[in-house]
Amino acid sequence: MSLPAFVAAARWTHEPQAAELDGTTFRVTAVEGSDAWRTTSYGFVHDSEHALLQPVDGAFSIEVSFVLDYAEQFDQAGVFLRVDERTWIKAGVEFSDGQPQVGAVVTHGVSDWSVAPVPEWVERTVTVRASRDGDAVTIRAWADGEEPRLVRVAPLAPDAVVAAGLFCAAPTRSGLTVTFTGYRVGEPDAALH
Repeated sequence: MSLPAFVAAARWTHEPQAAELDGTTFRVTAVEGSDAWRTTSYGFVHDSEHALLQPVDGAFSIEVSFVLDYAEQFDQAGVFLRVDERTWIKAGVEFSDGQPQVGAVVTHGVSDWSVAPVPEWVERTVTVRASRDGDAVTIRAWADGEEPRLVRVAPLAPDAVVAAGLFCAAPTRSGLTVTFTGYRVGEPDAALH
């Protein structure tokens, strides 16, 4: 499915400030304070991310591509898989501690977070891939011209009904606009390694 076809068919978890489809480019402007997190360490629940999702059955992979041209604390974009308000996975690039970090938040009642710095990805197109098969979701990410790198292997119940798509959020500022350039759903990865 192309990015324009996906945008026409999918639904927002929370409406962004603005969303504009221009050919095969989709620009989304986040609302200040938007985020997805449950409890761990911070003690709050944020369920206000801008995730554009559609149901996806069985085993699948989803890829979301975007331009990494944002640089404010906690700006984030990537792929989102949602079962319900207490069970979801977001993975992508979040600007944290002065640099972009590739990572994932996996939430089963409470959230956890893993990150790794990727300063070399600034101003490049980044692709994040989530592959669901059996009881796992495998997250990979890469910038244009690079090979995919493993980010995370996370549990997800095999019978969980999932909606998946792209997301962005701006927990601490106004004015974040993410330029999404690609979307693809396909077969799950054949192997972990």
